Amino acid sequence: MSKLAYLGPQGTFCEAALRILAPDAEGVPCPNVGAALDAARRGEAGGAVVPLENSVEGAITQTLDELAWGRPLLITGELLLPVEFYLLARPGTEMRHIKRVITHPAAHTQCRGFVERELPGAVVVAASSTAAAAQEVAAPGSPYDAAISPAIAGEYYGLVQVAAGIGDRSDTVTRFVKVSPPGELPEPTGADRTSLVAYLRNDHPGALLEMLSEFAVRGVNLTRIESRPTGDGIGRYFFHFDCEGHIADARVGEAISGLHRLSDDVRFLGSYPRADQVATQIKPGTSDGDFSEAAGWLSRIREGRV
Repeated sequence: MSKLAYLGPQGTFCEAALRILAPDAEGVPCPNVGAALDAARRGEAGGAVVPLENSVEGAITQTLDELAWGRPLLITGELLLPVEFYLLARPGTEMRHIKRVITHPAAHTQCRGFVERELPGAVVVAASSTAAAAQEVAAPGSPYDAAISPAIAGEYYGLVQVAAGIGDRSDTVTRFVKVSPPGELPEPTGADRTSLVAYLRNDHPGALLEMLSEFAVRGVNLTRIESRPTGDGIGRYFFHFDCEGHIADARVGEAISGLHRLSDDVRFLGSYPRADQVATQIKPGTSDGDFSEAAGWLSRIREGRV
């Protein structure tokens, strides 16, 4: 059985995602995203499952930064997991008893309306994860009355549901990715996504526009772009890109090659099937056949066969 590291402890949404992405894998819980990715880098696990972005909170910046630095890892799959929060407590606890709540800050943000409405006098304390919050509530002598966590955490730590579906939005989704050490890429499916990181060579007017133009002129649609500081001073950034298509597609390969020419460095993070299975729309003139025909035409011109 293969091992996959994930953001622990047991009972996180990340573990729930792992169960779907790799149901036969043995999960290895880690204290944070960096530790999970490092376990994959060191060979302690065959890969890792980590959160990348949330439909309400946006990008998981720790994941973005960990993928941008350190030994390279490749994304080989993704999952869009609906996120539903529960108010979990020790058996016998009623809503009126709850004065101290613990949860991850992102979960608190997504359940703020419920907390203000149903627990107006409660103090909310931050935890490293929603599962760690449930673990704290279940501990003997815990100072916390309840946790905002996924249902799976209640199963692990013997807590009961005081309230279900407490998120302010019922359609919240988190995107999880499975990453592995560099190796053979997934085959193109026609409904793929490619992820990469580009580092600015120097900051000048139009620098980002130049990067974006490499995709636009080849008909490559960007599905996400995030800027992150390099740490080298104010105004120094690198960029995460997700685009439609596979690096085996001529338009995507040429766009990334063009980006490489303009950038200080480009880190390829993988080409993999899209979780939503949305097929890539190919603009006229940007198919593999169109690129091949254009290359043949240019070759003939260069040989004087006009």
